[in-house]
Amino acid sequence: MAIETYHPNDQQDLIELWLQLFPNNGAHNEPTLMLAAKREVDDLIFVAKEDGELVGACMAGYDGHRGWLYAVSVRPDHQGEGIGRALVTHALDALREIGCIKVNLQVREDNKQVVQFYEALGFSVEPRVSMGLLLD
Repeated sequence: MAIETYHPNDQQDLIELWLQLFPNNGAHNEPTLMLAAKREVDDLIFVAKEDGELVGACMAGYDGHRGWLYAVSVRPDHQGEGIGRALVTHALDALREIGCIKVNLQVREDNKQVVQFYEALGFSVEPRVSMGLLLD
């Protein structure tokens, strides 16, 4: 398994992965638009490939103060193989290299399995309220 920086040739496979794993996302998370907007800002999108086939992905962000992880995803038939851990580790290393000292992420409240995954990586639930506002 290899982790690479996203390339436009990965777009269709990545979109299919995200649509499979995040089927109830709102229109503001439409993958094609999200990828285009993200690539205008930086190249902190990473894909995991096995034998040339995309099996996972992770998007990171950094605003100069905090880092974020977004859309960490591994194909269901490859979950439990360490791909998610490797993607997160890779993204954290990339964030560390550009000066990031704290990373946040959000998990849907009912997704206990994913919370446990991140806790095993050293993340902890913080006493915060997550809020959002759509600007469209």
